[in-house]
Amino acid sequence: MSNRFATAALNTRLAFLLELTRRLHQYGTAAPRLEMAVAGAAQRIGLSADVWSSPTAVIISFTDQAQGEDGIAQVTQVMRLPPGEINLARLCEADTIADRVISGELDLREGFRLLRALGRPDTWRAQAAAIASYGLAAASVVALLLHSGWADLITASVIGLIIGSFTVLSATRPRLAVASEAISAMVATTVAIMVSAFVVPLAIKSVILAGLIVLLPGMALTTAVREITSQHLVAGMARMGGAVSTLLKLTFGTVAATQLCEAAGIQARDLAMAPLPAWMDNVALLLGAFAFAILFRAARRDWLIVMAAVVLGYLATRWGGAISGSLPKAPFGVFLGGLLLSALANGYARFAHRPGAVIREPGIILLVPGSVGFRSVSYLLDRDTTLGMDTGLLLITLLVSLVAGLMFGDLLIAPRRSL
Repeated sequence: MSNRFATAALNTRLAFLLELTRRLHQYGTAAPRLEMAVAGAAQRIGLSADVWSSPTAVIISFTDQAQGEDGIAQVTQVMRLPPGEINLARLCEADTIADRVISGELDLREGFRLLRALGRPDTWRAQAAAIASYGLAAASVVALLLHSGWADLITASVIGLIIGSFTVLSATRPRLAVASEAISAMVATTVAIMVSAFVVPLAIKSVILAGLIVLLPGMALTTAVREITSQHLVAGMARMGGAVSTLLKLTFGTVAATQLCEAAGIQARDLAMAPLPAWMDNVALLLGAFAFAILFRAARRDWLIVMAAVVLGYLATRWGGAISGSLPKAPFGVFLGGLLLSALANGYARFAHRPGAVIREPGIILLVPGSVGFRSVSYLLDRDTTLGMDTGLLLITLLVSLVAGLMFGDLLIAPRRSL
């Protein structure tokens, strides 16, 4: 610890670390990485920190290192926080501010002020871009993963725009946000059924799945398993519970809308049309990568890196599935994609001195099995127990394969940074 930190007031150091913790949690950092990052930063400024993180709270006990090895915690802080969402641009900013404070470029008060400024609300342009990215993501899923027709693509993109608008609207309305997933699923299902009944036949399940793709908790399920395997059991189980509740709300909204339409005498024309031409796969992959760069709130300087990570993860998964003789999203392909992306993310963090999350988080978005979990719960609610359990086992297999790939990637290239 440098002399300037030794002479800094304890409250000043605590305020900086607590604000850093708040921002890392807010921007979607998993429990193991958050605890390592905060404990490491605390040590650099003359404090020992025992950190306990969960999706909705952080508890930290601080001890001044000047007390020596026999010192006891002087301050214990309990922070009640809402679940975070990945925001790569602000995560990188928070990481840079922390590095500048530790290196001496900024004092603790200025670092605290800059971290506090990161809590500014999104501009209307950022909100409009987020809404557009929902539509792009839905359209790319139709073309890339579901191989449906033009009518399905257009309908799914419109549904995505509607859900994106509703999600942005509910962000500032806590009561509405609680039921946002169920309402979104009801809207998506109703629009798909109405279009198929009165305009053009659609592949109903594919359109609904694509429209809801951004809301599916595949990333949350993957993070939960990662936390459980790293022995952060409370955080992992809490996040798993949140992901399951999201799946239940989405499935309930879909079932409720279907029943309401049937009661009103509206019959959907469920018909698979001619698939899109093969060249659309490449276009859809690029558009989807761009959509996810916006959804993960990456800075413009990182757009190409994020897009490359999404494309690489998808191609690695397809190649792994092809050589194993299975479906594109097969367990071995998912394992290979996770392995490659984890190693690349650690290498990027080591040499670029920036968070590896810029590559790791968006890179695995097309690998996470959120859609498989949604189908599994849907089958169970339809009382198709056999198919529901079979799909549930596939979900577990894919989750284990992806997390194993991420763990082996950390062994291949050891992470030098917590984020």
